[in-house]
Amino acid sequence: MEFARDFIVEFRGRFFSLRRVDALSDFLWLLIGLILLCYGAEWLVRGSKEISFKLGISPLIVGLTVVAFGTSAPELLVSLQANLKDPPKGDIALGNIVGSNICNIALILGVGALIRPIEVHLQIVKREMPVLLVVSTVFIWFLGDGVIAPREGMILFAGIVVYTILNFRQAKAEPESATLEEFADEEITTAQEADSKRLLMDIGLIVIGSAALVFGADRLVFGGSNIAQHFGVSEAVIALTVVAFGTSLPELATSVVAALRNQGDLIIGNAVGSCVFNILCVVGLTASIAPLARTPELLNADLLVMLALTVTIFPFMWSRRRLSRVEGGILLLVYLSYVSCLALR
Repeated sequence: MEFARDFIVEFRGRFFSLRRVDALSDFLWLLIGLILLCYGAEWLVRGSKEISFKLGISPLIVGLTVVAFGTSAPELLVSLQANLKDPPKGDIALGNIVGSNICNIALILGVGALIRPIEVHLQIVKREMPVLLVVSTVFIWFLGDGVIAPREGMILFAGIVVYTILNFRQAKAEPESATLEEFADEEITTAQEADSKRLLMDIGLIVIGSAALVFGADRLVFGGSNIAQHFGVSEAVIALTVVAFGTSLPELATSVVAALRNQGDLIIGNAVGSCVFNILCVVGLTASIAPLARTPELLNADLLVMLALTVTIFPFMWSRRRLSRVEGGILLLVYLSYVSCLALR
């Protein structure tokens, strides 16, 4: 009996030790995935941007395509990787989008406004915010039966095509908007005068950045799923918090730099544009390839928080057409409260 008891004690000790080692390795994979996503997006944007300038493509086109895609590429890759797993991990794919949009509105705008009050362009209030509100409502409506079917995904993806075309047409109708403040004249000139060696370096950045995004997204999904299993936390909660925050880091970094440079339009445009892109392009493309299903772990409350934040920032932006530090503090407090509720869930 004593031998059997000692054997059981030793076995349990080794078993839980192995579980701790596995959990540590999953945290490391999660961290590696986050780092690769951040650097991969930065390398992809930098290489693509310089090649675009070298080819004489206007800064506006670069901003609407290369920068918008680059900062949202982590969400796209993570959602695609998760939904194509066997079995599909719809909660990670959908939780990533919902959590990223909550992060974009509450955290990114909140931090940006706390650093420096953000002036809001009238176009944001009149056009971009109504578009985001309609797109968010349609997304929740499509998800009402628990799954976004391929045909619904195609409808959403068609929306990003129409949205981009309308942006291009407005840019042609308003030539003065053809210069984006995030691109300095020196940056454009340097890229245009670069030699073939610099061009090869930019191509290398695109290749390495794309590879980092693909591998980083895979490791992020792998580590996040295993952590959820180890600690009994749902994959939806991991996606709404850790994964969403990690994939939103490029937008957060861009907004902090823009706030320090007093570039308010870039902060608002980055946050709102990323939310629109996440729903129309990321959800649309992901669901077009395979049905995107949710489980009860992704609550209706999470979707309502995303929609409520979208509605709430309307009066914030409309009042004196600026986001004050107080309003930024409120948004940040809402985000921290939401994450705390998720931790208690």
